Amino acid sequence: MSSRIYDVTRTLSRSIAVWPGDTPFSATVTSDMNEGAAANVTTITISSHCGTHVDAPYHFVNDEVSMEQVPLDVHIGPATVVTVRRQAGPLTISDFPDLDWDRVERLLVHSAASDHPIDQFLAEYVYPSPELADFMGEKGIILFGSDAASMDTVDSDTMPNHHALQRNGIFILENLALAGVPDGEYELIALPLKIAGGDGSPVRAILRG
Repeated sequence: MSSRIYDVTRTLSRSIAVWPGDTPFSATVTSDMNEGAAANVTTITISSHCGTHVDAPYHFVNDEVSMEQVPLDVHIGPATVVTVRRQAGPLTISDFPDLDWDRVERLLVHSAASDHPIDQFLAEYVYPSPELADFMGEKGIILFGSDAASMDTVDSDTMPNHHALQRNGIFILENLALAGVPDGEYELIALPLKIAGGDGSPVRAILRG
């Protein structure tokens, strides 16, 4: 029996909201068949943290690995989707009362952010507490993903939750689109671009299951 594929990537367009002050997405046609060109060609301008994306540890630790050094196997493999009731603020173990943590390798959190309009930046969202990051590290979880814009609050200058995940060996996947995806077990494929010195990369994220 064939498996179902869920596309959990936010569509990139001029209307997609970005982090306050970040570079907006743009696509400029530089060669147009409607004007006699042999092919259509577009120049894209995009932040490394626009839409659905991964953070390289170099994003928040200056001497850590950059995008081309991030292991690819982190972004391919078993993943568990869990919906949380919390609307905003730090997630703790108590937000996952029915989760069998011993079965989790990659945790993807589905919150109210997946239903928020894509053209409006959501400033209040859920994020992992350092205590949750430490617990996940003990459980051997290798990736934490969510439909929120960040692992820390909008006004954070120290990014404690990013650092907590990093010190526990947990990689980061942000801004997923999980509306309509049932909770459960899947195969995640969310490969980043191989960007030399990159601090992050957009991905095309899918769940197969």
